Amino acid sequence: MGDVVNLNKFRKQKKRDTDRDKAGENRTKFGRSKLEKNKEKQHSDKTEADLSGKKIVEKDNQSQNNENED
Repeated sequence: MGDVVNLNKFRKQKKRDTDRDKAGENRTKFGRSKLEKNKEKQHSDKTEADLSGKKIVEKDNQSQNNENED
């Protein structure tokens, strides 16, 4: 005679296995390594700093706004 198997445990284990496999596929398909994320963040920070340094600020408008507030 064969072994007695609890079907609920079998189903749950099978679902865990398929979920784990699907998660692995998604990590390779959509995931990025920590190095890639850090590199992208550094690039965006540098770009933002470069752009903020090149902003044109009109001094006339600022002085007029300050006078209007007083």
